[in-house]
Amino acid sequence: MPLYKTITVDSHVKVLIWKVEETEAQLSKGIELTPICHKRLVGMKSELHRRGFLSIRHLLAEEGYEDKDLYYDEVGKPHLKDGRFISITHSHNFTGIIVSDRLEVGIDIEMQRDKILKIASKYTPLEEYKTVANPDALIRKLTIVWGAKESLYKICAQKGISFLHHMDITDFSLSDSQTTGSIIYKGKSSNYDINFLEFEGYTCVYAIKTQE
Repeated sequence: MPLYKTITVDSHVKVLIWKVEETEAQLSKGIELTPICHKRLVGMKSELHRRGFLSIRHLLAEEGYEDKDLYYDEVGKPHLKDGRFISITHSHNFTGIIVSDRLEVGIDIEMQRDKILKIASKYTPLEEYKTVANPDALIRKLTIVWGAKESLYKICAQKGISFLHHMDITDFSLSDSQTTGSIIYKGKSSNYDINFLEFEGYTCVYAIKTQE
């Protein structure tokens, strides 16, 4: 089974990434879904989505969980029944989870594509990137920013939050592996540590809420 990468952030936070290479039948072995999740799986028209869905259950198993240990709230945010924090991501051939004992966490995996250039103005002020002259470097940087804001949104999960107006990612260099971010919404502010890595044309970003 291709567990692609395990990142032990510290004694309380772990990231696991899966490269989806197996068939749906192979991924189904040893996995028992709740009736709700089985219905979700059957309703997925894309085989890649079904394989990704099942691979996430294998990631859960790596941490000692079964499908029944996971549930989603009214806004679709995943939770673990034992009270630990979890976030889930799926992008094409990669899936990932981040699990934390103490602090809220979010994770996002994105394929690096030039379409990010077309939507960038909707989630970040483009004038901040005038010094990035290389198109490939700009795609990489904008993908990290998008992934960071997706990770923050997965933590906050409040309707009405704007990626452009309510979230800020501290500038960083592509040679870095971390930065910080913040959300200011309805008079409240929260801060986050953000880490990122790149592999096989993909970007993974994960955020951890800082202790107040």
